[in-house]
Amino acid sequence: MNAASVLSLAPLGFQWETVDPFLFCVHHADAYPRGNAEMGPAASLAGRHIGQDFDPSNGWRMYHGDTVPGFPAHPHRGFETVTVVLKGFVDHSDSHGAAGRYGEGDVQWMTAGSGLQHAEMFPLLEQNADNPLELFQIWLNLPKKSKFVGPHYKMLWSEDIPVLSIPAREGPAVQLRLIAGSADGITAPAPAPDSWAADPANGVAIWIISLEPGTVWTLPAATGDVRRTLYFFEGAALSVDGTVVPPYHAAEVRADSSLQLETGDTRVRILLLQGRPIAEPIAQYGPFVMNTQGEIREAFLDYQRSQFGGWPWDRSDPVQPRERGRFARYADGTEEYPDKR
Repeated sequence: MNAASVLSLAPLGFQWETVDPFLFCVHHADAYPRGNAEMGPAASLAGRHIGQDFDPSNGWRMYHGDTVPGFPAHPHRGFETVTVVLKGFVDHSDSHGAAGRYGEGDVQWMTAGSGLQHAEMFPLLEQNADNPLELFQIWLNLPKKSKFVGPHYKMLWSEDIPVLSIPAREGPAVQLRLIAGSADGITAPAPAPDSWAADPANGVAIWIISLEPGTVWTLPAATGDVRRTLYFFEGAALSVDGTVVPPYHAAEVRADSSLQLETGDTRVRILLLQGRPIAEPIAQYGPFVMNTQGEIREAFLDYQRSQFGGWPWDRSDPVQPRERGRFARYADGTEEYPDKR
């Protein structure tokens, strides 16, 4: 290992290791079959641990869903979720009455702040074709001063997310999908307003980097006191400044110097997460992330007492009508449609 450039390597399991200011990252890749009348899989669910199906051996998972795959109503407090959907769709519903459907390149940036419940369901819309799903969910911490900000969610529609084509030293141009941060003089859409990423001084970057076979490209250095991790989630061969990164591994790398990335005979995709550490104590229990264990206990008590606003939906796993397109309805009742702006 080139200690000057690659600081550590780690295999990627279901839940990926992250570094401050990130808390958690998961890569959902499910080859769902055709959908049935209820927008669940048109396939037998026999033998699955319904309500707790995380077995990838059949190519797709129900997660906590029992009819439609996904994650029925559950609470959060003290951090943010950034959900990047590359394929398929997610139906969002929350305890503040907000709802939406997003996918095919869209990103939802949700600040849990003082607390809310939400559901994230994966409706299988196609009845005559398969329904592949691929998404990342990234948890980004909030500093102590922002743990109790009001809950908020914002859509970064695919149409507004820059996809840069950057010349490589060798091989085809590199494609860089810019979800947060700046690259090559272009800045991503603004995140949620209370996010650690909202202050450019914190250097938060979320990029998806695609490199074709036989590419040599120099990843530019970052500015500021940030930590940077490369998640090599697709492809057969990647080297970083001469260090071989095995497939489906993470590499924490130096952020203050440029790095040469080189591919082999297959396309490579990398998720880059970067940011200045918050550097505060972290107390985490399940869906709550605070600074002390006392605050965790308070979060449980608050949730038991208030249900973070209750649950205004008639089921824990609400989905939109099959024919409904992408949209967002916010807590104040306003609606947004990416194809009608």
